[in-house]
Amino acid sequence: MGIIRDKLSTKFFLFLLLAFLLIHVPLFGNYIKIINTLIHESGHALIALFGGKVERISLFMNAEGVTYSSQSTWIGSFVTSLAGYIFASFMAFLSFLLIGKNKHTILIDILLGFVFLNLIFWVRNPYGIFWLCSFAVGFLFLLIKGSQNVREYSLLLIASILLVDSVKSAFEILYLSFLQPPVAGDAANLARLTVIIPPQIWGIFFFLQAIWFCYFGLKRGYYRLGK
Repeated sequence: MGIIRDKLSTKFFLFLLLAFLLIHVPLFGNYIKIINTLIHESGHALIALFGGKVERISLFMNAEGVTYSSQSTWIGSFVTSLAGYIFASFMAFLSFLLIGKNKHTILIDILLGFVFLNLIFWVRNPYGIFWLCSFAVGFLFLLIKGSQNVREYSLLLIASILLVDSVKSAFEILYLSFLQPPVAGDAANLARLTVIIPPQIWGIFFFLQAIWFCYFGLKRGYYRLGK
């Protein structure tokens, strides 16, 4: 059992390290980071549908994204602004949980669902469409032709990218909330909505929830794979 645990620990560390290195590779790093951007923006969009309207989502070559939506109520705007980072962190957690339970097909179906949902209803900019189509082909290949090992390792890498980039992007919004509060994205939006809560508090909140999901995602995945 100790040997198995050591191998799992090494595997987890190597995949997290590989994910960290890959997202910093010029051009290619931005391409693969969009998986986290897609989940983040989808979180905004899905919540915005409750009492509001999603106009479109744009995914850009620099790995940034934006959701254009409208809300008729303050609470709708508040929850929509809150949703992006939390949803991305939750999906990283869920990915490791499903991998740990050997539910690879379910995870592929979920990721494909996000891809096709955005492709059909929301994403209209050329690069966004290209990215969605290319990832759809990859996921369909995994679903139809991928062996058990190919699926597991591919999904473990994707889960690692989601986890690493969800924490990294949450740290970046924390950093911006202190150095450039007016341009701190969702933290700045929430500060404007709440008035009495500054963007720094929202930046801290986003980072702490990312760390929380990171810890429990790795713990659940590690525990399940070790059983």
